[in-house]
Amino acid sequence: MRVASGDQEALGVLYDRHGPTMMAIGLKILRNPREAEDLLHDVFVEAWKRASTYDGQRGSVRAWLHLRMRSRCLDRVKSARWSRSQPLPERESQVGAAEPKMEQAADASRLKAALADLPDEQRTVLVLGYFEGLSSSEIAERIGVPVGTVKSRVAAAMGKMRKAMVAS
Repeated sequence: MRVASGDQEALGVLYDRHGPTMMAIGLKILRNPREAEDLLHDVFVEAWKRASTYDGQRGSVRAWLHLRMRSRCLDRVKSARWSRSQPLPERESQVGAAEPKMEQAADASRLKAALADLPDEQRTVLVLGYFEGLSSSEIAERIGVPVGTVKSRVAAAMGKMRKAMVAS
């Protein structure tokens, strides 16, 4: 791949060829043109820096770029920071929309107790994923385990959390 050897012209050709469909992916997932443009830029910067990791045996350049764009968009959607910055959707009826504060406090207390009962490695992946908004690959990198291990720990933790929340 010419991009891997630092060919800026090749990067431009790559952008011209794949940028529009990648932008469409971003718009479909994020529904925000500015966010989609930012991620498109980030993905091409990443492609520039990591072009040497592309393996033609595993798929086409198009698939490699589209997968990176889709993954970054999904990470952004899941990101707690990004989610908090988006306005809540308007509801047609606000009747019954708010739970009483005491019920929320009881749920929070049960959730905290269930989280505390988890083994450390399961609690860690949940905290990083749900409360810090990291993707499975980012969690794996941070704690130094394979992505599959992170996903297994999340699945096990979520099963235990469901049981604990139903039982209490």
